[in-house]
Amino acid sequence: MALLRLSSSLRGLLADTSSLLRQRSFSVSAVAAAIQKMTRVRVVDNSSLGNTPHHRPPRVIHVYTKNGVGKVGDRVLLAIKGQKKKALIIGQKMPGERMNPRFDSNNVVLIEDNGNPTGTRIKVPLPTHLRKMEGDYSKVLAIASSFV
Repeated sequence: MALLRLSSSLRGLLADTSSLLRQRSFSVSAVAAAIQKMTRVRVVDNSSLGNTPHHRPPRVIHVYTKNGVGKVGDRVLLAIKGQKKKALIIGQKMPGERMNPRFDSNNVVLIEDNGNPTGTRIKVPLPTHLRKMEGDYSKVLAIASSFV
């Protein structure tokens, strides 16, 4: 008798969880798959501004593309420690096109206005498809330690 009560309560619990799962299903739009305004990022070079700890993480305040959505290889404007700095996206969490690596965090490298990197080393591997844009980012590629 107790076994029947237990099985009926388990059946009711399974029905409740399946209805919850059906209610929470949603689709992710293409905008959520890239970096946009107010996205928190991680600075992965050894520049002094990016490495000193601060209570607020760096955030994207502008993306230099037509649609305002940044992918790997795009330039962004960051708000970091009360300053505005330009940066280059070198890795993003959400998967992009096929055969491009997916990273654990949204990674950026701080650059100057002319495109030269601020730091002298990049701590994480860079995606190999950045080599196709070699003319734009040759100095960033030169300080990279490894590629993925």
